[in-house]
Amino acid sequence: MQRCDWANSNSLQMKYHDQEWGVPVHDDRKLFEMLILEGAQAGLSWDTVLKKRDAYRLAFKDFDSQAVANMTDDELEAQLQNPGIIRNRLKVYSARKNAIVFLSIQKEFGSFDAYLWQFVGGKPIIGNFTALQDMPATTTISDALSKDLKKRGMSFVGPTIMYAYMQAVGLVNDHLVSCFRHDEVRT
Repeated sequence: MQRCDWANSNSLQMKYHDQEWGVPVHDDRKLFEMLILEGAQAGLSWDTVLKKRDAYRLAFKDFDSQAVANMTDDELEAQLQNPGIIRNRLKVYSARKNAIVFLSIQKEFGSFDAYLWQFVGGKPIIGNFTALQDMPATTTISDALSKDLKKRGMSFVGPTIMYAYMQAVGLVNDHLVSCFRHDEVRT
């Protein structure tokens, strides 16, 4: 079974690749989870975030956006002492800020899903890449998504982070054409 090159380092990466990455997500809680995790990953490896994912679920109330929006400064400060997560003050506090914006987007569009998927016309963009180095770090769509989220007040949503987010939640299918998941995710 051939996987994307990046997903062969360890069993955690393989499981994430084989079961989640690139699968279209339409559940707002899962979309919020991946938004927080992709922001936390900025400047670090995805492997680091995967290893800390369970701790993030506990720290950020199972990614309930309303509960995260209601977190107090004391609760956020306590998370800065939590060795299970990435203890970067800006990233920790951005979870609450982004949750507040996430809720306002849900109110405006009926769901974050409806807001997000409009950027790709409601269906995944299929990449046909044969090598990782052929994949872009950003696209005009990730640029537009980033710009809009920043305008609304989110942070850690730059164009590169947003392209990785789009890949993670299936707005784009960037499994290499040689990967067994490329066609599976496509259908």
